Amino acid sequence: MSNITDTPEAGSPADAAAKGLHENHSAHASEGTVGADEASSTTDEVMSAASSRIKELEAKLAEEHDKWMRSEAEMQNLRARTKREIDDARQYAVQKFARDVVEAAENLKRGLASLPPKTEGEDGIITKMREGIEGTERSFLSILERHGVVCHDPSGQAFDANHHQAMAEQPSAEHATGTVIQAWTPTWTLHGRLLKPAMVVVAKNEGGS
Repeated sequence: MSNITDTPEAGSPADAAAKGLHENHSAHASEGTVGADEASSTTDEVMSAASSRIKELEAKLAEEHDKWMRSEAEMQNLRARTKREIDDARQYAVQKFARDVVEAAENLKRGLASLPPKTEGEDGIITKMREGIEGTERSFLSILERHGVVCHDPSGQAFDANHHQAMAEQPSAEHATGTVIQAWTPTWTLHGRLLKPAMVVVAKNEGGS
């Protein structure tokens, strides 16, 4: 008696079921691979977009920082310029008044020069008058100096058109051409700025030295 082994025949329901199971597994595996690829592609796109946005924001931040720095520098310059203008206004607001005041100082000098030279045995009234005018002049000049008004005697100096006004030219063999040999009035300055130029006589050396 022979043993008979039952084997599924080709095309049997068992074969169809096995084939369907294999195809279904292959389809799921294929779908998983496609899904992974799509997820990886989406992540790369998101990261690329985020990187581009970060660079854009960094550039915008740098631009705004540069604008702020420029604005701050302009404000610093404006504050410094405004301070200088205020300081100048405070120092030189009295310029016209100071110019009139130095006229009074020059009149004192002229009054003193109009007195006769000091001599032995001169009248006591003349002596007291001279001393009184000299004391008044010294006190007046001291007050002016405390407020920035200073006089300079240019005698013996080279002529400077920025501080001197030539009233005459006089031949002189003892001085170089352009030397101030006489000052009718001094140079007056207010805090270092010219207030009134000196009226001077300038030497002209005929020898050309």
